[in-house]
Amino acid sequence: MRKAFVHCLWGLLVVVCLMLVIAFTAITEGWIGYMPPVDQLQNPINRFATQVYSSDGKVMGTWNFNRENRICVDYTNLSPYLVQALVATEDSRFYDHSGVDFYALGRALVKRGIMGQRSAGGGSTLTQQLAKQLYSGVASSTMERLLQKPIEWVIAVKLERNYTKEEIIAMYLNYFDFLHNAVGIKTAANTYFNKEPKDLSIIESATLIGLCKNPSFFNPVRYPERCKERRNVVLAQMFKSGYISSGQLESLSAESLKLNFRRIDHKDGIAVYFRDFLRRYMMAKKPQKGDYPSWNKSKYIEDSTLWDLDPLYGWCNKNFKKDGSPYNVYTDGLKVFTTIDSRMQNYAEDALYKHVARYLQPNFFAENRRKPNAPFTDALNKDQVRSILLKSMKQCDRYRAMKAQGASETEIKRAFNRPTDMTVFTYHGDIDTVMTPMDSIRYYKSFLRAAFMSMDPKTGAVKAYAGGLDFAHFQYDMVTGGRRQVGSTIKPFLYALAMENGFSPCDLAPNVQRTYMVAGAPWTPRNASHNRYGQMVTLKWGIAQSNNWISAYLMSKLNPSALVQLIHEFGVANPNIHPSMSLCLGTCDISLAEMVSAYSAFANHGIRCAPMFVSKIEDNEGNVITQFQPKMNEVISEESADKMLVLLKAVIDEGTGRRIRSKFNIQCEMGGKTGTTNRNSDAWFIGFTPTLVNGCWVGGEDRDIHFDNMQMGQGASMALPIWAYYMQRVFADPRLGYSPKAIFDLPDNFNPCASEDTAAEDNGIDEIYE
Repeated sequence: MRKAFVHCLWGLLVVVCLMLVIAFTAITEGWIGYMPPVDQLQNPINRFATQVYSSDGKVMGTWNFNRENRICVDYTNLSPYLVQALVATEDSRFYDHSGVDFYALGRALVKRGIMGQRSAGGGSTLTQQLAKQLYSGVASSTMERLLQKPIEWVIAVKLERNYTKEEIIAMYLNYFDFLHNAVGIKTAANTYFNKEPKDLSIIESATLIGLCKNPSFFNPVRYPERCKERRNVVLAQMFKSGYISSGQLESLSAESLKLNFRRIDHKDGIAVYFRDFLRRYMMAKKPQKGDYPSWNKSKYIEDSTLWDLDPLYGWCNKNFKKDGSPYNVYTDGLKVFTTIDSRMQNYAEDALYKHVARYLQPNFFAENRRKPNAPFTDALNKDQVRSILLKSMKQCDRYRAMKAQGASETEIKRAFNRPTDMTVFTYHGDIDTVMTPMDSIRYYKSFLRAAFMSMDPKTGAVKAYAGGLDFAHFQYDMVTGGRRQVGSTIKPFLYALAMENGFSPCDLAPNVQRTYMVAGAPWTPRNASHNRYGQMVTLKWGIAQSNNWISAYLMSKLNPSALVQLIHEFGVANPNIHPSMSLCLGTCDISLAEMVSAYSAFANHGIRCAPMFVSKIEDNEGNVITQFQPKMNEVISEESADKMLVLLKAVIDEGTGRRIRSKFNIQCEMGGKTGTTNRNSDAWFIGFTPTLVNGCWVGGEDRDIHFDNMQMGQGASMALPIWAYYMQRVFADPRLGYSPKAIFDLPDNFNPCASEDTAAEDNGIDEIYE
């Protein structure tokens, strides 16, 4: 009986060993779970991250497997105290194992698993922790985490085979997220101590390594005492490992937590919105109609058009590697050379911050203090505000998570109205506070949004792209991601149609209010000014003053359907632009990128250039895979474009854009147009010189969030100064080569008043004036 039992035990041991061999073989070969290729393990962070370059040769950022952007530091640039603290605390036998520490693993199984001693320490080595960070997702259950462990063991062994111990330490510290957007040891050292990693002291190194256990729990900014206790644990481990003396341990442990903390601000990172847009744009998949909701079929049409006509859209899924698989920006080590100029990008981001964060936002907060429905307009009642907030609540992650867990609407609303600890954004840095999640929704809506784009009108090369002011907190990209009503910035399209139909800048029109019959109903456009009411005025004066009555008069003489067609030819993809009289006042929604691209036609003899974001893409061996060329189309004739130059220069020299000259003293030759929508919901300015066309938009997250006074809310006050601040910096930088003395290339003896028709006779002015 005993002999049979022993045989059974031996047989069971053989079966278990055989199963383990089969399991680990299956894991190693990638039959179970995810096993990265060996060549990918040669450099899991750097070699296979796609690098994004500016046109002036700067690395703007990388796209990694886990999508974070970090700056890597070599082992030689790490403080020795960092290395000592890390090894002593996280893996004291690091230099004695080959990826898996069976002694520590056995200790953890016995003491923690069997005896339940939570303080006995874990069995994971530093290399296993690195494998987990690189390749393991967040486990949704204990069983899933147990299944991940063997995979991490195999990856850890492979990492040890391909890397030195020093390289593994460097990768671990370069990868770790130390909180407060401090991903990687270089950013962490800068953020918490304003130092480079090689200059960190013993106590500073211990503080940062202490975060590796749980950065949120030991947050040094929010929980300094808790962080200090953890720091002292690290110091004790360093003493235990022989790295510091007992005297050092005693003196250092007594010191208070000293930080030189500086939060990541709007200047950290280059073109964050642009890089995120470009990543999504290149990785887009071929549109499938079933993937789009029924209410958004127009988006399917737009994306399908982009897929067919734009080689950059969905580039990764339209181009294939030697093995026939599509490219992946996270793992294929591409080099993407963009058209962005890093210096101009910085000037654009600084201009946004200077005007919106430092000037507009404080004024908006001041106005809101007098509003019972702040930050919403006084035109709304409390029920309308409540409805907007409830809709926003249902769109947030907290709501979706609670819904997935089976919480009722009543329970969710109760949770959203319960005060809780949270960290919220301010332009002076994040602050810890207590408020309800519902109040936090209202709080974040009180921040104005803004966007800016600059491009070369001759090539379409986008020089600067700022989709917002702070990507970490406001990720919606207002350059290409959103469309808003354009107001009077649409008027140049109307005037261009008029020039194409024989009008000239000198033609006269009656400056009177008139009621038009539109679809059987009366429509009477309003005008902000009654200057020169009842007089005959030129079209040049009409557009310079952004006069709505003149625009309505022109629209009555032209075909609204022809205007819609021309707007599309200007590069506006929105299929939901309906022909109507009111279209002449900018009731349609257009993106900032589309508007900037459209205005390039006025600076380029009627030839519109599509935005070009990338010049070329190389593979990880330096081979050029794709080169991109400017894409352009003729929108209006050269003669009409020359007339539009006269009209749009008048806006700047004597019209609504004249503060460019008077307040900002920019004297270059330029044209442009301001725009303001109903109740100041959207503020626009699109301006162009012979060598650059720039556009900016400012508004609220919702259309009902805006200044209620026209003085602050108009395009000339909210958007135009951003353009001016940007161009001042561009002209002042001789490296860029943009001169304020550049002039438009108009033909000799050009007569802008020449027209094919007689204004008073063929345009029907007498009849209208009567």
